[in-house]
Parts: sequence; structure tokens; C-alpha cells
Amino acid sequence: MNANTETTGAEAGVRRAEVRVGDAVVSYLTAGRDDGVPVLLLHGTYWSRVWRPVLPRLAGAGLRPLALDLPGLGRSGGEPTLETASVPDLAERVAEAASALGVSGPVAVAGHDIGGAVAQHLLVHGPLEVSRLALVNSVTYDSWPVPAVARFRDPEVVASTTAEEFLSARRRVVTAALGSAATEGLIDEYLSPWAEARVRRSWMALAGAADSRYTLDLLPALKDSPVTKLLVWGEDDEFQRVEYAERFDSEVPETTLVRVPGAGHIPMENAPDEVAGALVDFLAE
Repeated sequence: MNANTETTGAEAGVRRAEVRVGDAVVSYLTAGRDDGVPVLLLHGTYWSRVWRPVLPRLAGAGLRPLALDLPGLGRSGGEPTLETASVPDLAERVAEAASALGVSGPVAVAGHDIGGAVAQHLLVHGPLEVSRLALVNSVTYDSWPVPAVARFRDPEVVASTTAEEFLSARRRVVTAALGSAATEGLIDEYLSPWAEARVRRSWMALAGAADSRYTLDLLPALKDSPVTKLLVWGEDDEFQRVEYAERFDSEVPETTLVRVPGAGHIPMENAPDEVAGALVDFLAE
């Protein structure tokens, strides 16, 4: 494993590292001691950067946060295809990365956006045993794919989209997702992995494989699961509306909903202390 430190103000001590899984390198962000209690943090249509604001607080509570970049996305190597970018396939890759990092179940898992679908799949089907499940502005039910993602399920759209068009479209989405936290510098940071053609292709494979049946099919098992669950939700999210969180909270036992007023789709950026506090209270019990 190789590591380097990403130090920015309140996020001092966060470091990026990598581990080899098969023929590819998995990149991840972490903080604190390597002997802390592990917790896997999964992103969706963004990358591990979404978790960076909360990592120091998690580490300070004795946790070992591991914010993975999914295959081909963020700073990870590889390039998934339409056939290997589905939620079940991504769950397998997460389990392989966890094993390479010396993490075995039961383990707490938190998922944001489509990463929440992967986390839910892991809870129900494995192959990694999940001890606690946290969902932060996650996809649920039939809330996804949203239009900005669903359009890339059309092969003609994928084939005809230029790099400039792709980056312009993602800039609009990232700006909206960041909400009050959006600055040109932060937007550019979020967009930076997509400067690479391989990562753009990987993202479009993820989008093309996005299918709400993966969360809808999990509902019966989720309702029967005794695993404790937490929902942390930015109330102003225009992509994953809080009504879905309210429904999940009312229908799935052992669930607690923490609402974050004034925060959007990436509440870690809008309200890092509130999100980190809710996660610490839940994961460090």
C-alpha cells in the first residue's frame, strides 16, 4: 500500500492511499490510525472526494474510515464495462478491496448516491457481512437513475457525447449537488478525475448500468433485516428527495432518519459537522 497526505484546513491528516486488487489499483481516502475499527464509505456518481470533509471526525472517534474509489472512477484503475458496472458487480469489487485491505466482516458500511445501492446489496446479499448500514442521500426504491444519469443508458448518447459536452453536463450537476458549498475551485476539484477519457468511459458504464430494480428487489429482505440502519439526509436535495428517506424510515425496521436542514445532495460539504456527528454517534456505538 502506498499513501500520500491530502491536508486542507479542517481536513488535515486525510491521506490518499492505494491497494492492488487483481490487475487493478484501488485508490481510497483514509485518516487516523490503521488499527481503528474499519468502516467502508462508498460513493456513487461522484468519487471518494465526497467523504473527505467527515474523515477526520470519524478517525477521531477511533474508526478507520476507508473511502474507496469504485473501479475506473476517481483515482482507481481499471475500466468497467456496461456488463461489469452493475450494483451486484460493484459489491463484489468492494468486497475484494476490503479483503485486500485486511477488512473482514462484520463491518459497517456507509453509502452515498448509487454507493448506497451497493451498500444495501452488500447487507442483503454479501459477499461481505454488514454490521451497520448508513445511507447518506442515497438512491432507494425507484428514485434512480435521475435524468442526468439515465440519458447515458442510451448507447447513441454515449457514442455521440464529446469530452467537452460531458464535462459541461457534469459541471452543472456537480454545482447543483454542492449547493451552498459550490465554489469554482471545489467544482473543479470534483470534476478533475473526468479529465481522463478512461474515467469518463467508466462513469458512462456506471450510468448505463444504473437500474432501480437493484434497490426495489432488496426491499423485502431489508424489511426483514435486524441490522441497525441510519439515514442522513440533506433536506434540500433535488436529486434524491427527502420524501424517499421518510418512506424508507417508515417502512424499514431498525431505521433512524437524521435530517440536515439547508444541505443538498452532498451534505458532507454543506454541513460536515452535522453529518460527521450523526455518523460517529451511529458507527462508533
